[in-house]
Formats: sequence, structure tokens, C-alpha cells
Amino acid sequence: MKKILFLGGLLVSALTFVSCDDDFADWASPQTNPQEEAVTLPGYTASATSAIDLAAVTGDRVQVLTLSQASLPEGATVSNTRMELLPSDNASAEKLTLNVDAQGRVAKAELQSAIETFYGKRPEARTMSAQVYSNIMLNGQAFLVDAGQISVVATPEAPFIASGYYIVGNMTDWFKGTPIQFSHSGADVYDDPVFTVTFSADADCYWKIVPQNNYDSGDIEHVGVDGIVGVAQDGDTSMSGTLTTDNPQAGRILEAGFYRMTINMIDYTYTIEKVAATYYIVGAMQGWTNDTNCAFYPTSTTVQSYTTKWDGDLKFWPSSSVGNWDGAYGAEKGVGAVASGKIVSNASNGADNIVPPTTGEYYTLTIDMGTMTYTWTKLDNQAPAEYASMGLVGDFTGWADGADVVMAQVTPHNWYVHATIATDGGLKFRVDGKWDVNWGDDADISVLNYGQGVAGGGNITVPAGTYDVYFNDITGEYLFVAE
Repeated sequence: MKKILFLGGLLVSALTFVSCDDDFADWASPQTNPQEEAVTLPGYTASATSAIDLAAVTGDRVQVLTLSQASLPEGATVSNTRMELLPSDNASAEKLTLNVDAQGRVAKAELQSAIETFYGKRPEARTMSAQVYSNIMLNGQAFLVDAGQISVVATPEAPFIASGYYIVGNMTDWFKGTPIQFSHSGADVYDDPVFTVTFSADADCYWKIVPQNNYDSGDIEHVGVDGIVGVAQDGDTSMSGTLTTDNPQAGRILEAGFYRMTINMIDYTYTIEKVAATYYIVGAMQGWTNDTNCAFYPTSTTVQSYTTKWDGDLKFWPSSSVGNWDGAYGAEKGVGAVASGKIVSNASNGADNIVPPTTGEYYTLTIDMGTMTYTWTKLDNQAPAEYASMGLVGDFTGWADGADVVMAQVTPHNWYVHATIATDGGLKFRVDGKWDVNWGDDADISVLNYGQGVAGGGNITVPAGTYDVYFNDITGEYLFVAE
């Protein structure tokens, strides 16, 4: 009885509390900040558990503290214990409140979320400051009690994510060739776990993924949690699915073409989509140099074309093989100047040059990488209008006269520029910095990076970025290749 009187006297002397019909409703709310009237009781304190690794926690709750209740009198009950968390290195952060059950446990998902909010998803031990409060009921009265401050040390659950990834397979002669690197934003990989790569694949192409640590160590074929990434079933032809490092097998792409693979390594998933490759002409018009000023204009994921006055032979290579003659494509050996023919690769067949039917005349050369064929089509109009200059104008230039980004004519009627578009917005192609002759088509480059402008057409929407820009003033075709 004396203990009850002592507790009641202590609480009443500290503050005058109201019954649970008043402020207790507020104290019970897990989202309400502790009241200033909170008191401390000798012997009623919270103690932190040892460091927690959430990856090792199998249940949905994890113990973070214990409460010493030896000083509580008979008849006193504890309810609504909670802790208010702050990162130990940032006291000005917004507090997060987690409910604590009678065993000193919190929901694993809530603790994981709190760590991610303060620090991100990287699986490193994080130290947080936790102020612990409880509501104590005694003789129909509710009291807010401060159980003290503890340090909670916990490591969030997250899979291994390397700093970078590479794709290997038939397209790289597996581990003998040069792996193709995935692109990434450069942010912390646990904040942005998405990586993307584009590559050219022949029919029946197998693939796996190599993490950066394998590549750096020289043990490129290392397996394990931090090693080779693949699919569960060898030869899986799915264009999306789950990745694994547990006995990883090779995925399989059935059709030849150009592909974009996106991997999300926080949940170990992948998607593959067929896209239009970028193919560059190398030939007599460029002096057989490996520049990238002459790109084919896509019309689909497999069909592309180039229209100009042709003055000699050519081959072409995909963006992944510029400068590598083994990666170039040409014609079958010995066919010469034919209206149409079969495309073969240098590496497998030692291709000949593709030869125009005649020189000094306008043709459209169409390549179909689905059927691996090419076709020459002679233009009816052999005297198309010629222009002294071509430029880009748009929101990024303020649509101002004299501010056009001037393009270079790299072959007759084909224009090129490497340009930085500083702001999102619309743009058009126009002649001589005037509006007499201009092209556009109301397209959005973020959806499809190629199209066909029409005279006086609408604005082409282009996100801010740096691009190689290609335009043909005969066909109106254009292509934006992001840096």
C-alpha cells in the first residue's frame, strides 16, 4: 500500500494529471508527440538490446529493448509503449514513432522502413537515438512516463548489389570477349538499384550477368551471393522474370536484333525489350573512318534506311562495335552491285562491301536486321531542294532568331550535330534560321527516339540531355541518340 501511495504522490507532485477521459486519449496515439508533462520514475527504464541484423530476423517482429518494471506498485499497468526515433547524426530530422509491445518488440517492417527513411537501403549498421515513453494506469489515472533514451543499432535487410554490372554471352564470346557494361545513374545503388544495357544479339543468344567485383578481381566467373547472376532454369526464354545468384543459369534470346535489358537489383528482377539499334555507316563517303556522323534512320525495331547521293561502297556497324571490324556487317561475298542482297557479319563470313547500283545518284538503302537483307531504291526525284544551312531551334534556345544550333551536312541532305538540350521542351528543324522551311511531328523523344518530321509540323518534345542528332531533309527522318 505504501508503494502505491508513493507512486501516486510522486506523480501528483510532479504534475497534476487529468483522468484518462481527457488527455490520455492523446497519449495513447502512436503518432502523437510525447507531452511535456512526462515524468520519470526511479527504476522504470528502457535498455537497448544488442545490435540487430534484420536480414537474420525470421519473424515479423524484432526485440529492440527491455523495460525494467520492478519499481511499479501493485495494480499499475503499462500500456502504449513507443519509441521516438532519430538518426544519431541528425537531431533535426523528423521523428518517427514506432509502437513497442509488452515484450519490447517492434514490427520488423516498420524498423526497416525507419532505417530506409533516415539512411537509405544500404545494408550497413545504423545507429539511431530512441526516446522511450509508456502510459501507466493506476487507480483509474493515466500517467505519461519517460523511460529514458537508448541507442538502437540495426542493419536493414537488403540483397547484395554491386557497384556495376556487365552482360556476357554469345554476343561477347562469353568470358573470352569484352563484357558489355550496364549504365547507371551514379547514385547509391541501394537508392537507385536499376541498371540498363543495350546490346546486339544474334538468333539463339544466351546471356548471364557479371557483377563489378568479379570484373575488378579478375575472377570473372566467380559464383556465390556476390557473384554471377542468371536465371533459375537454363535456356529460359522469358523476356522478364527473376534473377538469382544461387546456381545461376543462362537466359536465352531467340530472335536476332537489338535489345535493352533493365535489371532491378533490389528485387533481383529483369526485363528485356527489343529496340531499334543504332547502326553507323562506314565507307567511301566517310573515307572509311570510324566516326559516327552517319547513322541509319529507324522505321521499326528491325528496319532502317539512309537516303543520299551515293559515291561508293560501304559497310555498317552497330553502336556496340564501332571501330571493331569483326562487329561490322556487309554483303555476301562476290555479289557486287545488286538491287538487294543478304546481310552477313564480318566475324562469321568475312563480308564484302555493300555496293550501290550506281554512283552519283540518289538512292535509299534499307536494311532489315530481322531478315538480314538490304535493298536499294532509286529516288524518282534526282534533284531534291538543297539548303545552305540547317539548325535546331526550340524551348532550349528560347525560340530566338539567331540562336539556332547549327548542324553540319555530313552527306548530301543528311545533317548531324552533337548538342546539349539544356531544358525539357519542344524543338524543330529549320532552314537558314528562318521559318520558311521547317520540320516537326508532335512526337516525344522519351517514347521513341526516332521519327519522320513533316513540313510545318508540330514541335518534337525532347527531354533535357546531350544527344547526337541526325536529320534528313529529303525524307524528314530524324534520330536522337542520347549520350
